[in-house]
Amino acid sequence: MTEISKDLYQFSMHIIPINFTLHQYLLLSEEPVLISTGTVQQTKQILPEIKKLLNGKELKYIFFSHLESDECGGLSVLKKEYPDVITVCSELSARELSGFGYTGEVQTKRQGDILTGHGFSFKFIDYPSEIHLQNGIVFYEETRKIFFSSDLMLRFGDAIGETIDNSWKEEVEAIDIERIPNENKLANLKDNLQELEPQFIAVGHGFCVNCK
Repeated sequence: MTEISKDLYQFSMHIIPINFTLHQYLLLSEEPVLISTGTVQQTKQILPEIKKLLNGKELKYIFFSHLESDECGGLSVLKKEYPDVITVCSELSARELSGFGYTGEVQTKRQGDILTGHGFSFKFIDYPSEIHLQNGIVFYEETRKIFFSSDLMLRFGDAIGETIDNSWKEEVEAIDIERIPNENKLANLKDNLQELEPQFIAVGHGFCVNCK
C-alpha cells in the first residue's frame, strides 16, 4: 500500500511472468471511495489494509470502469464487509451485475454526469470499454485533479508505488486504434479527455503519471 497522491492510497500486485502491475485505489475522503476492486483474490488480500485505513468508517462507494474481473471481481467480498456500499458503474455493467445476481445498491453514470460528496467531486467520461465497444466509464476527481484511467493509459513493468512525468496531451494522443478499435469512438473519447486538466493520472496498470 502506498499513498501515491494526497488522500489517495494505491494497492498493487505485480505479475512477474508478464511484468504487469495491477492497481486499486482508495480515496480517503470523508465519504471513502474505492476505485476498482481487483479480483476476488486481490480484494481478500487488500481488505485488511482498507479496513485499517478506514479506521472504523464505512466504505461509501465503489467505482469500476467496466465489467472485468480485475475491475469488479471482488464486489461480493466488499459487500459482505460493507453491506450498504454503493457501486457506481456504467449502465451496461449495472444490467450485467443484476444478471449475475448482485443485490447491492448500484448507481449508473454516463458522459458528463457529476457525483459530489463530502470531500470530492467526480466527473464521468464515457469509455468504450465494455463488450462490443459499448460504453464503460472513467472518472475525473475535480477537487484534486486526478484522472482514473482504468486501461486507457497503461505500461508494463514493476510499477508499485512508482510514478513518471509526462504531459496530459501526450498521454491522450498515445491512445491508439489498438486500444479503442473504432475511429469515431476513439476520436470522441480523445475530444472529451482533452477538455480535462488533470495534475495526476491514477492508472489501472503500470506507472502513475505526474502531468507536466
